[in-house]
Amino acid sequence: MLEGCVPWPGELAEHYRRQGYWQGRPLGELLHEACAEHGDRVAVVCGDRRMTYAELSAASSELAGGFLDRGIGPLDRVVVQLPNITEFVVVMFALFRIGAIPVLALPGHRRNEILHLTGHSQAVAYVVVDRAGDFDYRDLAREVVAARPHIREVFVAGDAAEFTALDSAVSDNRAFPRVDPSEPALFLLSGGTTGLPKLIPRTHDDYAYNMRATAEAMGVGRDDVYLAVNPAAHNAALGCPGVIGTILVGGRSVLTSSVRPDHVFDLISRENVTISTVVPPVLRLWMDAAQKSGADLSGVTLQVGSSKVDPTQADQAIKLLNCTLSQWFGIGEGLLTHTRLDDPREVVINSEGRPLCPDDEVMVVDTEGRPVPAGVEGELVTRGPYTIRGYYRAEEKNAEAFTADSFFRTGDLAKIRADGNIVVVGRLKDIINRSGEKVPAEEVEEYLLAHPAVADAALVGVADQKLGERSYAFVVLREDVKPPQLKAHLRECGLATYKIPDKLIALDKLPLTPVGKIDKGALRDLAAHPAG
Repeated sequence: MLEGCVPWPGELAEHYRRQGYWQGRPLGELLHEACAEHGDRVAVVCGDRRMTYAELSAASSELAGGFLDRGIGPLDRVVVQLPNITEFVVVMFALFRIGAIPVLALPGHRRNEILHLTGHSQAVAYVVVDRAGDFDYRDLAREVVAARPHIREVFVAGDAAEFTALDSAVSDNRAFPRVDPSEPALFLLSGGTTGLPKLIPRTHDDYAYNMRATAEAMGVGRDDVYLAVNPAAHNAALGCPGVIGTILVGGRSVLTSSVRPDHVFDLISRENVTISTVVPPVLRLWMDAAQKSGADLSGVTLQVGSSKVDPTQADQAIKLLNCTLSQWFGIGEGLLTHTRLDDPREVVINSEGRPLCPDDEVMVVDTEGRPVPAGVEGELVTRGPYTIRGYYRAEEKNAEAFTADSFFRTGDLAKIRADGNIVVVGRLKDIINRSGEKVPAEEVEEYLLAHPAVADAALVGVADQKLGERSYAFVVLREDVKPPQLKAHLRECGLATYKIPDKLIALDKLPLTPVGKIDKGALRDLAAHPAG
């Protein structure tokens, strides 16, 4: 295996093969077969552009040949920073065909993150779009090339300037190398809201299972249409089943970078979308729009994840949008849990469901690493056929993140109900320590969101000399309501006095990270350094 990656033990790997989770076939081969099978059917839609499976196969094969001609081959790392455009899919397919490893940067990443990703991965190439909005990625590429001499080439979708135009980097070279399915197929990024991301090596074997199993779980097949509104470089929109997983089973993937309800609802209607993945803030945005417009998403399954949905809002979403809702808990490192399509409504709105795979080993443990009884909160730990055994080139972090018997410490506070469904309560590190009392941020946020005037809410801790940390609640309001009224609401809910926010601040909207999570780092900065 690629140096710097942690392999599964041989006996366990053989078990996963015997069980059929790992099929020993590289992603490039599997996707090429899907293209051959579905030929003239539409595979990808982006704006007015429609690409058939046959066209996707031809374009990605030509680009794969071009990469080979430029010295890019098996296990070479290539940082890919593209928005939700057709070229993203073509580049991914091309890299899979030759066994090169895409390092999936997000469109919102800038100099610090890209220098870290290119340096840590020792990437040989960098793929960008020319511009997106008012940002010129070629300027960023110039900084990267100057600082990272191992970047041999920059490929640009669009006006390449002095770099290599992606559409010119083609060749009829079809001497594709043999690709080992036990090697990394791609590097996802750890999804924390602070610090530079760690690299998550997902192998061809484990990620192929990830896509097949999630497609089966959601009943996605050749007649389905997946709408990607989250960045396609993020695990949920990439392979759960996401853009690539949907194509793998013969469906159609529709790409957009907009979450605007008017745009999205039109796309859903025009393309007969059957499934999409959204984060809770987007779900709330669509709910508010549907309440005004009467939009009907019947026939659409919404996979909701990345942070907890208030049960009341989950129930309202089903009613307002007339959709099927499936709650998901997922980590780029592997484990996925979800509510099933035939689960009772109570399970759907109150839990994150059960693990995807029968061989997912999941426990909730106390601070000493001992399993706790059903219904008791603790840290969620896991291992299984698609959960990594270690981050790439991160021995020190791996020692913290994995137990002695290779369970991954998710860092999530959870409990397992008596019926086996998992309830994720919050992040272990999202606990505010106020004068020795622990304040779970998500608990307070849920109570704030239960107030009819509150559209969105986030609680953060800010260093304080007297209390250790003070709690600041940031809220987005649907109507005018004063902080004392919200505090009274929290007290009426029975919230402990030490959990009442020290300060409440109204914003027009909450800042988001590139993957759509609330950016609590930005909120802490705002609390510590208020404008004016």
